Amino acid sequence: MRMMKLALMNFRSSFKNYLAVILSLAFTILVFLNFQNIVYSGIFDGLGGKNKEYIEIIIQVISFVLGCFMFFFLWYATNVFLTKRKKEIGIYIFMGLTNQKIGHLYMIETVMIGISAFLLGIGAGILTTQLFQMILLAISDITVEISFTVTGKPILITAAVYLMMYMIFAVKGYVNIVRSSVLEMVSASRQNEYVKQKSSVLIIKTILGVVVLGFGYYFAVKEGGQEVMGNVMAAVVLVVAGVYLLFGGLIPFFFQNLARRKLFLYKKERTLWMNQVIFRMKKNYRTYAMTCVLMICSVTALATGFAMKMRYDAIIHFRNTYTYQFMSSKEGLDGIIRPLIEKDNKIIYSGEISMLMLDDSIVDTRFNYGGYCVLPYSQLKELAERVGLEFDIREPEDDEIIKASHLYMLSLITDRSKETVAIDGKTYRQIEDTNIPYMGYFQEMMSFYVVNDKEYERLKPLGEEMRTYHYGIEDMYNFAASRDELDTLNDITEEKIARVIIDPNSSDLEWVKVLYTICIFMFMVFILASGSILFMKLYNDAFEEKERILVLRKLGVSGRTLKKSLSHELKTAYALPFLVMAVSSYFSVHALEKMMYQNLFVLYLASVGVIFAVFLLYYHCSVSVYVKNAKAE
Repeated sequence: MRMMKLALMNFRSSFKNYLAVILSLAFTILVFLNFQNIVYSGIFDGLGGKNKEYIEIIIQVISFVLGCFMFFFLWYATNVFLTKRKKEIGIYIFMGLTNQKIGHLYMIETVMIGISAFLLGIGAGILTTQLFQMILLAISDITVEISFTVTGKPILITAAVYLMMYMIFAVKGYVNIVRSSVLEMVSASRQNEYVKQKSSVLIIKTILGVVVLGFGYYFAVKEGGQEVMGNVMAAVVLVVAGVYLLFGGLIPFFFQNLARRKLFLYKKERTLWMNQVIFRMKKNYRTYAMTCVLMICSVTALATGFAMKMRYDAIIHFRNTYTYQFMSSKEGLDGIIRPLIEKDNKIIYSGEISMLMLDDSIVDTRFNYGGYCVLPYSQLKELAERVGLEFDIREPEDDEIIKASHLYMLSLITDRSKETVAIDGKTYRQIEDTNIPYMGYFQEMMSFYVVNDKEYERLKPLGEEMRTYHYGIEDMYNFAASRDELDTLNDITEEKIARVIIDPNSSDLEWVKVLYTICIFMFMVFILASGSILFMKLYNDAFEEKERILVLRKLGVSGRTLKKSLSHELKTAYALPFLVMAVSSYFSVHALEKMMYQNLFVLYLASVGVIFAVFLLYYHCSVSVYVKNAKAE
C-alpha cells in the first residue's frame, strides 16, 4: 500500500478525534488573519496620524502575542498528536517498515492536519472579514468606511507565520520517530509528564508554591509610586511560578492526604476515581498550570479592555464639561462673552473663577509637571454649584492643600497619601486629590491646587492673577456656530484673551476603543485555547483508561457507575484550574482597579462566569468522548 494512501486512510479515521485541535488552530488563524487585514486595509486612515499609528502598533503587538501563543499551542498539539500516533504507527514496524518510512507516514498525516486547519482558518477568515470589521467598529463605536476587500499581503503573512511554525514541529516529530526504538513507540502512549516524587519533594513544592503565590498576590495589590510597574512585573512572574508550583506540589499533596482518610475514601464510590485523580494531577500538572495561566491572561485582558474603555469615556466627559473657556487678566467679561455665544447657542450653565498662576521655580512637588495655578476654596465651591458639579471637599487649613488633577489613562502612582507641595519655601500637606473637572480642559493643561481664601490672599504677590470664564451649551456638537462671533472678542475688548473651544468629535484617544475590542477578542481566544488544551489532554488520557475500565467491568462494576466516576474525575480536572484562576485573576483585576481608578468587580464576576460556562460545555463534551474512548459504557 502506498504511503500517501495509507496516510490518507489514517487521516480520515482520526479526523474526528483531532477536530478540536483543528478548529482551535483554525480559529487562531482566523483571528490572526483578520488582525493583519485590518493593518493593511487602511480603514483607520481617517482617524488621524497619531490614532492610526497607535492602532497599528496595538494590532502588531497583539499579532505578536497571538504568534507566540500559536507557537506554544502548535508545540503542545503536535506533541499530543505524536504521542497518540506513535503506538499506532509503531506497529507498522512489524509489517517491515523502517523508522524512516514511519516518520514519512507521520509527516504526511501531520501535514494533512496542519493544512486542514490552515485552509479552514484562511477560508473562514476571508469569509468573516466584513463581519470582523463590522463587529470591531460596532463595539469600538468608531465611524469609518469599512473595506470589504482582502489583499494578498495579510494572507501571505499569516501563511508564512503559521506554516513555518507548523513545519518546525512536523520535522521535529519526524526526527523523534526516526530516532525512536520499537519499544519507545509501542509504549509511547504510556509516557507522560509524571515523574515519581517523594513526599518531601511535594512538601517543599507546596511551601514554595504558597509562599511564591502569596508574594505574587501581595505585589499585585501593593500600592506605591513609580515602583508600581516593577511590582506588577514581579507579580506576573511570581504568580506564574506560583501556579506552576501549586499544581506540582500543593494540590497533589492535598489529594494524597485526602485519600489516606479512609472514612472519606470509601464513601460514595470515591475509590473508583480519587486515586486516578491523584495520578492524573501528578501526570498532567504542567498542562493544568498552563491552562490556568491562559485563563488568568484572558480575564486580565478583558478587564484591561473594559477599564481602558471606561477611562476613555471618563476622559471624554471630562474634556467636554465646558464647550467654551476663556482666560484673561480682566474681570467682568461675562457680559460681553455671553451675548456672543447666545446668538447661535443656548448656554445651560456657566461660571467664573480667579486663579493665581505661579512661576515653576517657586513650586516643588514630588512629580514636577509645570504650569502651576492656585485656586481659592470659596470661589471653587461657588463655581461647582453654578455648573452642577459634585463638591464634597472640606476647606483646607493654612498648611493643607487640595490637588485638582486631570484623568490619566493609566496611573502608576497608586499611593497618593503623604504627598506634600512646597510653595515659596512653605510646605503644604496634600489632603485630597480630586479629578472632578472643575476647570475643564484647563485642568489637563496645568496643575491646580486649592487653598483656603486666607492662604490665597497671602500667595497673591507670588504670581499673576487671572480670571477664567466657563460655558456649557445645550448642543455641544453645534460649537462651531459661535466661532465667528467669538473671533471678534479681542477686537471688542481690546484685551488679549486666551480661548479654548472643545470639539466633541475630535479625540487623540480613539485608539483606546480599538484596544477595548481587541481585548474582547483576546479573551475569547485564550478561553477557547485553554479549554481545547484540557480537552485534548483528557481525550488522550482516555485511551490509557481502557485496560483499567475493562478490569472494573469484569469485576462487576456497572457502566452507569463507571460513567459517574469518570465524570467526577473529569470534573476535578476542569474545576481545579478554574478555581485557581478565579482566585488569581481577582488579584490581577484588583491591581488594574488601583491603576485605572475603576471598579471592575462586576466585570471580574462576569468574565469568570463566562469561563465557567465555556468550561462546562467542554466538560460535558469531554465526558461523552472520554466514556466512548475508554469503553466505559
